Amino acid sequence: MFNLESFVADCRSAIARDPSHKSISDLVARAMSDPDGIVSELGTPEKSDVINIFRSNDLTIMNVIWHPGMTVTPHNHDMWAVIGVYGGREDNIFWRRIKDDPNGRIEAAGAKSLGRGEFSPLGHDIIHSVTNPMNKLTGAIHVYGGDFYGAHQSEWDAEHLHEHQRDMEQVRAMFDMG
Repeated sequence: MFNLESFVADCRSAIARDPSHKSISDLVARAMSDPDGIVSELGTPEKSDVINIFRSNDLTIMNVIWHPGMTVTPHNHDMWAVIGVYGGREDNIFWRRIKDDPNGRIEAAGAKSLGRGEFSPLGHDIIHSVTNPMNKLTGAIHVYGGDFYGAHQSEWDAEHLHEHQRDMEQVRAMFDMG
């Protein structure tokens, strides 16, 4: 059965042994094999939110709850991540930089949908946008290989796909709207 305290301790130990996402992917995979246990431990999501579970210089763990139909524009994390969905669905579009574009624009390069019990690692340089396509809340555990809030992150505007500094307060406000 999923235990939050043990999960955090295991993630911290894994990072101490190996700063890559490999060990964390195994831990998230094991956690996602018991989505009901995660809900039992964390509670049934009732509103969109970003709940910080653990934060240090080399590791951030969050419970991210997406409201129905919510979309976050293309962004990067400037660190690897492992995302595991314990309820609902996250649709990810992956983007790549357009070579020699003076505005730092991007173009779509692939997609992946994560449903209940599924997980995916995201590399350090990944740019993605995320949508909850469901008519209900989506809950996910996000594990980052660094201080998520201390990283220099970029986002791209939805209309022109121009790059600019990510405004974390604006992101936070999106989750408060649900």
